[in-house]
Amino acid sequence: MISWDDFTKIDIRTGTVIAAEEFAGLKNPAIKLEIDFGVLGILKSSAQLTKLYQPEDLVGKQIAAVVNFPPKQIKNFFSECLVLGVYGEEGAVTLLSVDKPVENGAKIG
Repeated sequence: MISWDDFTKIDIRTGTVIAAEEFAGLKNPAIKLEIDFGVLGILKSSAQLTKLYQPEDLVGKQIAAVVNFPPKQIKNFFSECLVLGVYGEEGAVTLLSVDKPVENGAKIG
């Protein structure tokens, strides 16, 4: 169990995907994303979404991501946020998103 204080340390925000491209050369296929988080700026992420999404499907989509992890290096790329999704059959990830447009950078709690 975690405490409420532990949960409040996680900064989850909404953002809009502004660019997406295949991340070639990885053991597990992924997509590089650039996500606009409003006042927080544009952050990059690498996400294993290729079972359900093509890069062009993601541009314009509002998603949820953890924005206060330290950057994680994947090959020559630094992932600056953790995109959130639900694991389905065979590890396919369905992105968590909002059902109505909201401000980029809005805090989720």
